[in-house]
Amino acid sequence: MHFFRYRNGHLYCEDVDLARVAEELDTPTFVYSAGTILDHYTRLDGALAPLDHLICYAVKANTNRSILKLFVDASAGFDIVSGGELYRVLAAGGDPAKCTFAGVGKSREEIEYALEQRVYSFNVESEAELEYIDKIAGVKNARAPIALRVNPDVDPHTHEYISTGSHENKFGIALTDAPAIYERAAKMRNVEIIGVQMHIGSQITQAAPFENAIRKVAPVVRELKSKYRIKFFSIGGGMGIVYRCALESGSGKWWHDRGGESSAFSVRDYAEAIVPPLRELGIRILVEPGRFLVGNGGVLLTRVRYVKKSSAKKFAIVDAGMNELIRPALYHSYHEIVRVKQTKSERERKASKIDIVGPVCESGDFFALDREMPKLYEGDLLAIMSAGAYGFVMASNYNSRPLPAEALVRGDKFALIRKRQTWEDLVRGET
Repeated sequence: MHFFRYRNGHLYCEDVDLARVAEELDTPTFVYSAGTILDHYTRLDGALAPLDHLICYAVKANTNRSILKLFVDASAGFDIVSGGELYRVLAAGGDPAKCTFAGVGKSREEIEYALEQRVYSFNVESEAELEYIDKIAGVKNARAPIALRVNPDVDPHTHEYISTGSHENKFGIALTDAPAIYERAAKMRNVEIIGVQMHIGSQITQAAPFENAIRKVAPVVRELKSKYRIKFFSIGGGMGIVYRCALESGSGKWWHDRGGESSAFSVRDYAEAIVPPLRELGIRILVEPGRFLVGNGGVLLTRVRYVKKSSAKKFAIVDAGMNELIRPALYHSYHEIVRVKQTKSERERKASKIDIVGPVCESGDFFALDREMPKLYEGDLLAIMSAGAYGFVMASNYNSRPLPAEALVRGDKFALIRKRQTWEDLVRGET
């Protein structure tokens, strides 16, 4: 269920008119719906109820401290990939004992920090990293809890940049090599084997790849449970969301082909595929979703600065750019774009093709190409939908553009949760 809908021609987030947010905070601004995010978490938590499980939110999807606090209050765990993400979780009141530390290139400083904070587990990506963690833990007179990230070599049928579970990716250890490396780890004085982890990719739109990967790794999990009494099996994240959807102003609901579910396949489909093989293992299950929880829970508000016509094209030049939301430029990904205010006559007006582009000095600075849109005018306020994940976290100061503001909506109230940068901020720290 989503909490973005039209009321009398105005787009609302929960009970807040997004036009009011833009008036008070200016644009571009990311706006997040606490209700949507928590609804997605609750749905997934309920679907996994037959299992002893912990949902560890993948912090990299959206790192704002107020978003992390929502998950802290929901008793979630956290999947982190840097020392900075661990610091953010702790600043939000999170429990390091519920944090799994992933990533292929952990530094000495990060490993030491995670040991000091007593994270739940290091997800180890290589033999070299295993040796390094053992060495650092020895110096600190500690034992590092570890789980190998095994690579089940399953094709998730997703974008090549976010596929992580095949033998050609930089992530993880080959499934066939894992038993021998666990034997090596068992002989190390400063590591403790506590689990096994996998993650096959992101924005996966079918349940079958998850089930296939689980069934491939299950025999190894059974062996490790018998030999080393491991405590958990982490199946990673990667559940896809719907990006191609439309808002129908009459009913105030999202339209897409999955009957109102928030992911590209329903939570029910996901649970029916993975719960049976996982229940047979009799071990705690960790799940590490990010995009699924926050992706459809955010929008990027942007305003049309100019409408430009050439002999071949028509452009709407908006005040947000690829430095605010890079996904369309980086992945050629689709985001629905809608007008925040629209009258009945505007909704009925014939659509025409237009490119919606930003002000950054790059031809790749676009949000939509040849998009069918009702006629746009200078000053129109637009919402780029499904921008709650991998939006602000991938933003930059390219072209010396200040980072945008972020706001969080709860019911009929909204709050600024990150101030917009100023030009002075751009040079702060430089000498």
